[in-house]
Amino acid sequence: MADFEGKVVIVTGGAKGIGRAISLAFAREGANVLCADMDAQAGQQIERDSAGLAGTVAFQRADVARANDCQALVNTCVDRWSGLDVIVNNAGIQPASSYLPAHELPEEDWDRILDVNLKSTFLTAKYGVPQMKQRGGGAIVNIASVQGLQSAKAVSAYAASKGGLLNLTRQLALEYAADGIRVNAVNPGTIETELAIAGSGGLEALREGAARTHPLGRAGQPEEIANAVLFLASEKASFITGEYLCVDGGLMAKGAWQE
Repeated sequence: MADFEGKVVIVTGGAKGIGRAISLAFAREGANVLCADMDAQAGQQIERDSAGLAGTVAFQRADVARANDCQALVNTCVDRWSGLDVIVNNAGIQPASSYLPAHELPEEDWDRILDVNLKSTFLTAKYGVPQMKQRGGGAIVNIASVQGLQSAKAVSAYAASKGGLLNLTRQLALEYAADGIRVNAVNPGTIETELAIAGSGGLEALREGAARTHPLGRAGQPEEIANAVLFLASEKASFITGEYLCVDGGLMAKGAWQE
């Protein structure tokens, strides 16, 4: 994908799991990637692991729920690489302690989940879009979830954040279409990441659950989400905006009645 040679990309939550796969995938295709994450150790590791790739991965610690941190990410891209072409809003949280009915969920947990999962996308657009407009266009890819389309018990804040992210994707796509900025989303199903494995009670439990619920009979890999992100950010998707792509092993095609 020569589309990304010399392009400048921000990936939030970019040091681990799906974000790590996305950061490295862009770097393999020649992009300059600013990996934003709270985990400094993982950020330093991805910098080392990206050595020798066609592009670069630089780490910057950031809490993307904070306006100053999001503005600092954009400033770094401008100072270091003279602009910004792509934003991948991957940062998201679903703490184990938040799996509660809405009436039992602490307000501070609701606020933190909405801030990280949804407000952060507003903030990266607020500070990033002006730079994209100066470049004549760009692409934003938001990592939402199948839980933005259907839901489950005990995930009120997460479901609200991902549903909101899908509608924000559509709104931003309309807002900036005339500026050549395309905005799309990816809805992962169950993906083998450290976070998902821990939440499932171990790798085998995750795989067994995914095999039972996903028509393709398995969980996905982070690289499979990264492939979808690169497509949506590339010129191969030049007439796609305001859409979401489910990378979910057929989960959303199945319907709950099959359970």
